[in-house]
Amino acid sequence: MAATLETKTRIIHHHQRHQQDTGSPEIQIALLTERITTLTEHFKAHRKDHSSRRGLLKMVGQRNSLLKYLMRTDRTRYLEIIGKLGLRK
Repeated sequence: MAATLETKTRIIHHHQRHQQDTGSPEIQIALLTERITTLTEHFKAHRKDHSSRRGLLKMVGQRNSLLKYLMRTDRTRYLEIIGKLGLRK
């Protein structure tokens, strides 16, 4: 299920770099992580939902690309975001 507006605004406010920030890599990674987590829970009940699984794999790839970009450009921000979200890298 899609994230609610309250969930998105909470994630955005938690990961903002400044007041008007709505699209920094940290926010995009956090939103993708939230969607990946909800889809993972969905697959525990619906094992044969292969079309959604494809979408999940695309999201994981997109998050991985954003993490690689952040690691190349600013290593401290990269380490900070994986620490906040509890991602393994």
